[in-house]
Amino acid sequence: MGAVVLVLAAIAVTGLSVAWLVNRADAIQPVALPTAGKSIETVSPSVKPSETPVPNGRVVGTQMMAGNSDTMPVMSSAWGNAVERTGLTGGAAVFLVVHPNYNGKKSNWGNYVSFGQLPVEIPFSTTPAGMKQAAIQIGARAIANLYDKDAVILKGTKHTPITVAGHRGHEIVARVQVKEPMLKETFSTVMIAVIDRGNGTAAVSIADIAGSTPAWQNVWRFKVSQIKINP
Repeated sequence: MGAVVLVLAAIAVTGLSVAWLVNRADAIQPVALPTAGKSIETVSPSVKPSETPVPNGRVVGTQMMAGNSDTMPVMSSAWGNAVERTGLTGGAAVFLVVHPNYNGKKSNWGNYVSFGQLPVEIPFSTTPAGMKQAAIQIGARAIANLYDKDAVILKGTKHTPITVAGHRGHEIVARVQVKEPMLKETFSTVMIAVIDRGNGTAAVSIADIAGSTPAWQNVWRFKVSQIKINP
């Protein structure tokens, strides 16, 4: 999947699932144990079940649906379903091939957009500084997952406060240097939007747009403006 991703910046989108715990000690009734044979291991009735996993995101028709049912329209019908690789929780993704088989080894280079929730381990606060910091951290994770933690960020990174359907957020736009043998691209534009969901969590969309296809940047912004937060 083509293109390098983020670095610095902030804004994002997401919602998180809540862990549930159960203690069944009071429901256990005493039973007679066998008098012969192998002894039975003692099992604590208070052992708690593992945390309920967050549902996976998916593409449903013309919408990317996060695990918490937030939605964002896909970029266009030309974009296909893809694996979410930027590190979002309950995320979905779409991909558009820009350079098919660019290196003669059946490798495609293209544009990538993901949508989901800010991971719970990344701190989030609803202040402008808090949203920016969250965007920077999810950006660093996305870069490491998609490309390399040592990716070169070119000058001109921009931070912009945004509002999506009445929810405040933060947008980051950065250019990442691209050096791939036989690829006619010198940079990719990485765009990050972090959106306050209003309940202490954030929705996030990340775009990785080839430098030769700048028109998709405004398409992504328009699609971000149509994000719907699940109450």
